[in-house]
Amino acid sequence: MRSYLTVWRLPSAPVLLVAGFAGRLPSAMVPLALLLLVQQQTGSYAVAGLASATYGIAMAAMAPVLGRLADRRGPRLVLLTQSVGYPLLLALLATVVLTSASTPAILAASAAAGLSTPLVSGTVRALWSRVDERVRPTAFALDATTTELVFVAGPTTVAALTLLASPVAAIALAGALTVVGTLGLATSGAMRAWRPAPTVHRSLFATVTVPGMPRVLVSGTALMLGFGAVEVAVPAFADAAGSPGLSGVLLAVWSLGSVAGGLWFGARVVSASLPRLYRWGLLGTTIGMLPLAAVSSPLLLGVLLFLGGTAIAPTLTVQSSLVGSIAPADATTEAFTWLSTVAFGASAIGAAIGGAVVEGQGVDGALLLAAGMTALAVVVTLVPGRRAPALA
Repeated sequence: MRSYLTVWRLPSAPVLLVAGFAGRLPSAMVPLALLLLVQQQTGSYAVAGLASATYGIAMAAMAPVLGRLADRRGPRLVLLTQSVGYPLLLALLATVVLTSASTPAILAASAAAGLSTPLVSGTVRALWSRVDERVRPTAFALDATTTELVFVAGPTTVAALTLLASPVAAIALAGALTVVGTLGLATSGAMRAWRPAPTVHRSLFATVTVPGMPRVLVSGTALMLGFGAVEVAVPAFADAAGSPGLSGVLLAVWSLGSVAGGLWFGARVVSASLPRLYRWGLLGTTIGMLPLAAVSSPLLLGVLLFLGGTAIAPTLTVQSSLVGSIAPADATTEAFTWLSTVAFGASAIGAAIGGAVVEGQGVDGALLLAAGMTALAVVVTLVPGRRAPALA
């Protein structure tokens, strides 16, 4: 663990980790809380999945635009603006769901909240990409592990607040955490030291088409479609088992397995190339997905989710390292926000599709869909394409 201590001692590292953790928690809380709240109010997993998908797609669509603005002007102003706007729009979203049975109104409020989601993940990863390259892989591993801890604490907190109060309480807490996280990042020493790279005029999708990026983003999209299906299938599984409160616990166990895998991987020095490590990580994730549809016991599902989750954080660590090595110097935040776009947009679409599959084919169908999507991610990495110079 000495390598992790080296990262912790870097200037502003504690702030990046702690404020980044607080600022990312809403991303693990709001989709599940919104799913549970809409399902409670409407009685439909399909509508609930659609609301969660709308939220995620809106966030995904806006992230690269904000990332490009942050690269050119610095992320500080963006974060400060979002620290005010996002909590207000979350409050509006909760009010609309509680007072309106109109699906279009719920979707419009979900979209508004999604558009205002703070640019935390892209900013933190861009800042990590600027540290000494000798500790950068460990920094990305620690960042991926911290992100997975978010997905342990987030669903668990939502489950607890839903049992003790309601999903609205979880949404309110997410708004408060947003203020803490975004202000912490915006006022950090790392942010004050931010100096934008000389701007090169690029087309809207220039960063996406950099050699190496398309395969990372397409494979990441398939992976996150699978994750989104699981995030709807698990609550439906818990509901069918007569224990709706287990949904957050099971999702947290899945992320806890990822944390364990990430901590193990980050402390290792691996000589294999990044593309090969990425492919093996995706394959391991697929293998972890395959048996889920055959399970009927919540306890056994929890065990399999933990074991399968151990491949997730290592895969996402390598994915971040790939993007860091591919991204142009003047577009690092934008490049990492494309990862966020893939993560939240594709998982939201996966949740919407998963919700429809749960209602039409049952939980097993959604879990099989998830395994198929992760397998597709492996196939994408095998398709020939242009390689980034840094990876050649």
